[in-house]
Amino acid sequence: MAFRLVTLNLNGIRSAVSKGLAEWVAGAAADCMGVQEIKAHTADLVAGQLERLAGLQGYFHCAQKKGYSGVGLYTRHAPSDVVMGLGSEEFDAEGRWVETRFDKPGRRLSIVSCYFPSGSSGEERQAAKFRFLAHIYPRLQQLRAEREFILLGDVNIAHKEIDLRNWKSNQKNSGFLPEERAWMTKLLGEGGLVDVFRTLNPHPDQYTWWSNRGQAWAKNVGWRLDYHLATPALAATAQREAIYLDQRFSDHAPLTIDYGFSL
Repeated sequence: MAFRLVTLNLNGIRSAVSKGLAEWVAGAAADCMGVQEIKAHTADLVAGQLERLAGLQGYFHCAQKKGYSGVGLYTRHAPSDVVMGLGSEEFDAEGRWVETRFDKPGRRLSIVSCYFPSGSSGEERQAAKFRFLAHIYPRLQQLRAEREFILLGDVNIAHKEIDLRNWKSNQKNSGFLPEERAWMTKLLGEGGLVDVFRTLNPHPDQYTWWSNRGQAWAKNVGWRLDYHLATPALAATAQREAIYLDQRFSDHAPLTIDYGFSL
């Protein structure tokens, strides 16, 4: 039986739900769904009855700033522990990491929802993005040494030329900078993690985000910014992938991967 994992940047959880997200989640039959950019505080989630979605229990790391960032992880299975934050005062204030652990004798396994900063608004945020990459790399290495895990997230980096439509004109833009791509190459090389989608789908024109400018969506001028990053043992169980394009809940599309393990 497949274990189904979804990642989706919501660009506002209340907005996404108003566009039919809950109904889609119910039909998608996910076991866990990592969500990013929820743009809500705990009181908002309670008021909107969003702590649960289609029978899945949610765990959230909200940003301090109102209407900004924040991550969540909805799960059908009760975790043995939940870890909020990366241990960085700067980035934990922005709500960028929630980790659900599913440990039992002989197994240590985590599913993470993570939202990497965007640097597209200017030099200051790009500098913050580089600080985030420098901070999270050793954290991921430590986690890999301790347990199996899958990180579901908006990484805000297109790794290779195949991962965005207009790669030539974006080489000096945030999300496709040489330093960002080199960081991904290192993570997927000596860092020991696997870009699970690419192990299943080697084809071009596979995108998960489209700018709201121009006709990007209509013309499929997209970027692949959303990932399942997994330890090799879990990645090896991946069976099938799907980017859902029939409805739009945000400027990102849900990325679903079925794995051959159970909790």
